[in-house]
Amino acid sequence: MKIQHTKDLNEIGLAHREALYYPEALTVNIGMASCGIAAGADKTFDSAQNEFHGNGDIRIQKTGCLGFCEMEPLVEIFRKDRPRVIYRNITHDKISQVIQDYMHGRFDTKMILGQMRDPRSVIEEDYPNPMNGCQTLEDIPFLEDIGFYNKQIKIALRNCGYIDPERIEDYMARGGYAAFFHALSEGQPQKIIAAIKDSGLRGRGGGGFPTGVKWQSCAEHEGERFIICNADEGDPGAYMDRSILEGDPHTILEGMLIAGLAIGSAQGFIYVRNEYPLAVKRLVTAIRQATDYGLIGNDIAGSGYHFQIKISTGAGAFVCGESTALMASLEGEVGRPRAKYIHTVEKGFRSSPSNLNNVETYANVPVILSKGARWFAELGTPDSKGTKVFSLVGKIRNTGLVEVPMGISLKEIIYDIGNGIPRKKKFKAVQTGGPSGGCIPEEMLDIPVDYQHLAQAGSIMGSGGMIVMDQDTCMVDVARYFLDFLKDESCGQCNPCREGIKRMLQILTHICEGKGKEGDIELLMELSDMVGNFSLCGLGTSAPNPVLTTIRYFRDEYEAHIRDKRCPAGVCKALFHYEIDEIACTGCRLCGLKCPKEAITGEKKKPHKLDLEKCIKCGICYDVCKFDAVVIR
Repeated sequence: MKIQHTKDLNEIGLAHREALYYPEALTVNIGMASCGIAAGADKTFDSAQNEFHGNGDIRIQKTGCLGFCEMEPLVEIFRKDRPRVIYRNITHDKISQVIQDYMHGRFDTKMILGQMRDPRSVIEEDYPNPMNGCQTLEDIPFLEDIGFYNKQIKIALRNCGYIDPERIEDYMARGGYAAFFHALSEGQPQKIIAAIKDSGLRGRGGGGFPTGVKWQSCAEHEGERFIICNADEGDPGAYMDRSILEGDPHTILEGMLIAGLAIGSAQGFIYVRNEYPLAVKRLVTAIRQATDYGLIGNDIAGSGYHFQIKISTGAGAFVCGESTALMASLEGEVGRPRAKYIHTVEKGFRSSPSNLNNVETYANVPVILSKGARWFAELGTPDSKGTKVFSLVGKIRNTGLVEVPMGISLKEIIYDIGNGIPRKKKFKAVQTGGPSGGCIPEEMLDIPVDYQHLAQAGSIMGSGGMIVMDQDTCMVDVARYFLDFLKDESCGQCNPCREGIKRMLQILTHICEGKGKEGDIELLMELSDMVGNFSLCGLGTSAPNPVLTTIRYFRDEYEAHIRDKRCPAGVCKALFHYEIDEIACTGCRLCGLKCPKEAITGEKKKPHKLDLEKCIKCGICYDVCKFDAVVIR
């Protein structure tokens, strides 16, 4: 069937909305994004399929990521007129019992994350809440009230975990493609651009350039225009774009279709990492389904609008996340950046006007057109509108994906949503913005998370990676780690970046090895200034951020490494050793039993001894001690 009118789209959506929200069969949704699969969701799915194969009263299906990765595999079970219950950590050996228990009205609170109050997305508020009149469960919290979720507003992530990403009808049932069809029927490209401008949407991939301004500029240049989606997500610890592609690929297609309509483009490209095979698979499926319905192709809905979307996979080079390097790679050339005096909106891909936005940016577009620019602009801060998706990882209890309004404080994200630091450790810093971001200390946790305040702190928004560090993190080693990453990922084209990063890494390595000397800190700052001001592209210009922020906020650690030949965090092996505090030691023997070199001896319930000659500084004793008796000297 080719969709020709909004009426056709609405009929499909309505027909499948009943199955999505009011299923007669018991429905079991298993989170099958990469994070869920890594936690064993594929085995959980297979086990459920095998156990209930041929049972028409039970439907087992895949969905995307609900965000709470710490609790994967996540399983949702519901049916018509019964509560929607989300179960946590459901491995293959538990799924059968969980389903049976739900069928018989038994609910083990130890395995339940919560029940859902309202499964609708932000663009479905005109529809009745499917949970109205439905019984609720006592002593089980609502998902929306749990600390991890209660401050989130899901726009880009609105469908992830709620639909089958390989079924376009699920997307349509939740209002998908309605914004595109409305824009198509109006036939006013400038009105679309004006809405994006008025919303205040800024690029979610790095620099935060105003999206509407970029679209306007691209539309004004003559020639064949191209729409490009940057899905080359390469920041360590970042997986926002991957999760959207795996959980809701159609929102990217719709965002690109709208952008193409606004700019006057007939061709779109999605540049995605080859290391994301599941994302690629679901994108391929989504494009085929949209094409079958006539949403992609020639003369869409008889409007005269033509638009094709192709997928191109990159080889994992971090530098190809930079716009000009990405476009060079898309052309089959070596992925190297070029000078920015000619903008890509004028001469980009194939020397033609090209609009490039990242996955999250396009995911916001259908919502802006559906809800209105004013609605979106009322979220966030005057300078940073809407929401932002962050991957919350590192030394934090609740790891996962969070989408929060701009302007929320770092403290709220880390302690309210992330539930603080595990094992009663002390928070030390949070690194935002990927390897080119900065490290923000505890005393600045109250700053709002927006483009302006992060820049003032010496960091960046970037794509949204957020790595939390505790007291056992050496900040000098952190700077060394990111410089090592950037050295390997630099294209080597310009001398400031190629040689400057290499020299800075050499100095940091010497400091971590106990070979640092007076003047190294000043030299690092001088080199940072050179690399930041004279590098060709954003990789080089932002590369010094981890170094500059760690010096700015943790200079005492650098000085301890250089002057005292000591690593306060106990990370740099040449600069510390472990000791056992005889007063704190209870003689539980756990450290001795775990030591791989039998370097710890002692009688039960008596203080133990550590043989420094045998100790390899593996840190196992430090990690397992429950009484803080193993100390760093």
